[in-house]
Amino acid sequence: MYKKLLVSISILSLLASCNQSNKEKKTDAYQDSGKAVIAQTEAIQTKDGYALMKENCYVCHNPEAVSHDTIIAPPFKAVKMHYMNSYDAKESFVTAMVNWVQNPSEEKALMKGAVTKFKVMPPLPLETSEIEKIATYIYDNDVEEPIWMKEHMKEMKGKGMMNGNGMGKGKGNNKGMKKVNQLK
Repeated sequence: MYKKLLVSISILSLLASCNQSNKEKKTDAYQDSGKAVIAQTEAIQTKDGYALMKENCYVCHNPEAVSHDTIIAPPFKAVKMHYMNSYDAKESFVTAMVNWVQNPSEEKALMKGAVTKFKVMPPLPLETSEIEKIATYIYDNDVEEPIWMKEHMKEMKGKGMMNGNGMGKGKGNNKGMKKVNQLK
């Protein structure tokens, strides 16, 4: 009798451990599957953000413009630099860009020199979700830099500009130049 009880308990323990092992394998499989779905969603959002940016923004912010004199709005590399100086967190960066695109004004401009040169951009007739995808793409990726931009930045620094004046909500620090180097 004792032997039968011991064998029964052993068999039940074995079955329970096998069942637990299967549960762990299923949980791991679900987690791996979830990570794959998240990665795929992020890839689609990145593709959508880039496609939306090219379709709606490159008309003015074209990184292939041959010089600073031929572009009609600042390149996104410069836009990103200015927004990163003022908004470190992704959520605040995206929110600020959405607010700007939906309701641009000279008072809210982070790029005072660009407003002087190009004037304030018109509000764009894009859905908030589309602007969020574009802003998220800009935040998450190394956006294209025009071939003339590095030289232009050197010129601006040589003229006493790009030393923090007018950047970062008037904080007057040199944080912007550090970020420019980080974006390269």
